[in-house]
Amino acid sequence: MYEFVNPNPAANRIEDCTVRAICILEDMDWLTAYWKLCALGAQMYMMPSDKPVVKSFLIRAGYRAHSLPDTCPDCYTVADFCQDHPEGKYLLATGNHLVAVKDGSYMDGWDSGNEIPVYVWSKEEAK
Repeated sequence: MYEFVNPNPAANRIEDCTVRAICILEDMDWLTAYWKLCALGAQMYMMPSDKPVVKSFLIRAGYRAHSLPDTCPDCYTVADFCQDHPEGKYLLATGNHLVAVKDGSYMDGWDSGNEIPVYVWSKEEAK
């Protein structure tokens, strides 16, 4: 269910989870994802990882946002989400992290399976 994936060319694992998750989901290299977010951020006069920039990028790429329950003690984790979603592409957002999910596996530079997602972006693939 967890797959170590870090598309960052310098193997960095902090401050760039937005770029890493988009690389994984959109099958693009790190620099391409970074520059696309930078260009959109420049158009919006915002930083490339600001929520409105990421939201605009994802909507343009065909994703839709959905909220998730985030109440504990029965917290719904990234790992739980993957078990419930064996197919599809998703971007899970926790309070301070983004993680890519593809076909039931969460792909990240560290095991974020115990993180609690607050919302999810889902993408319907063309058939």
